[in-house]
Amino acid sequence: MAHKRRAHKRRTVRLGLVVAALAASTAASGTAAADPAVPAPSSPPARSSAATVADPQRVCGLPVSGRMACLALLLGALSAQPATGHAGAQPGVTAPFTTHPFTAADLQSAYQLPSALLGARQTIAIVDAYDDPNAAKDVAVYRATNQLPACDADFPCFRKVDQRGGIQYPPTDSGWAVEISLDLDMASAACPNCQLLLVEADDNTVENLAAAVDEAVALGADVISNSYGTLEYSSEVGSLGPHFDHPGVALVASSGDSGFGVAVPAALPGVVAVGGTTLFPDGSARGWGETGWSGAGSGCSAYVAKPRWQHDQLCGMRSVADVAAVADPRTPVAVYDTFGQPGWVAVGGTSVAAPLVAGVYALAGNAGTIEPAQYLGAHPQRLNDVVAGANGDCGGGYLCHAGNGYDGPTGWGTPDGIGAF
Repeated sequence: MAHKRRAHKRRTVRLGLVVAALAASTAASGTAAADPAVPAPSSPPARSSAATVADPQRVCGLPVSGRMACLALLLGALSAQPATGHAGAQPGVTAPFTTHPFTAADLQSAYQLPSALLGARQTIAIVDAYDDPNAAKDVAVYRATNQLPACDADFPCFRKVDQRGGIQYPPTDSGWAVEISLDLDMASAACPNCQLLLVEADDNTVENLAAAVDEAVALGADVISNSYGTLEYSSEVGSLGPHFDHPGVALVASSGDSGFGVAVPAALPGVVAVGGTTLFPDGSARGWGETGWSGAGSGCSAYVAKPRWQHDQLCGMRSVADVAAVADPRTPVAVYDTFGQPGWVAVGGTSVAAPLVAGVYALAGNAGTIEPAQYLGAHPQRLNDVVAGANGDCGGGYLCHAGNGYDGPTGWGTPDGIGAF
């Protein structure tokens, strides 16, 4: 029915949630510490709560040779579903942690997304490994709770296939199921009117995930989100490059969750590398502040040649990243997952940022006519420039320090509407 598709009312929503049994430190998260020499213009305030944020857990472990690891960082279970309200900063808080993970309305507000109006003719493919048998029903709960259009008979916006386009789904994996739920929820948050195509690779080997990307293209995806990565290796351009180079399709990939350092597929020239930020409500005209997240991957590729559209001076090869969005586990998003999880959970990592940016590309709807990463660099004034934060030690340069203009951790900045996409 037509009313199922029409623009839904945008609301600012917050989570009336308490993160259960969480500890105060993030020191063991596997991320690099922020550089104290780079002062932030403002700091991420906590919202009032008696709870703190736990050490995030890598739901897929670390990558090993020949295999990709998903890049979701799980904080823990939440005690309730989202409740109507405002996610703004609360008075009298001091800790740099949030206990109200962001909802779809928060993300739309932070990045000025015209989510209710656009995206109806676009398909976002989510490529992940293994099977999440609860994917359809879990994303349905997320969409209903966030007042997003339902994927039903009137608006059949969800489809799941194996890496050959069929229904012989691979074995299940609870860690990758968290990743799948996160990806579907974030793509829904950014572009609720888009079609969602989940392509499940047989496993997390480089070859099978690459085959799943090719299948997503064959099935008509306009944008493909890849929230996984592995360390660079000498033959990456030959083995992966052709699978991640599809003119007319925007391919985005997470830059990594281990701080300064480069991963693939994010470094490949046909891919938009998505870094990460710490996002928090503040008193600015925008209403939100951002700093570069200490865990976001960035740097200078060892094997990928400099694309013709990159002109930064300190890296003679491919520089990472191109753009960024929220990823810090201290400022997480709310995700609904019931395969191995109790339902509502708080999640961070650059696995948040990649499907969000994929949704922004889908809202813009012109990936078939432009080179996505090149377009970002040509329109930096249409992005939020992130000017503080660091993800490691690179001699004080822009490849690991956020600053004016282009930098490694956040690329050209974060979405400010769809003008740069």
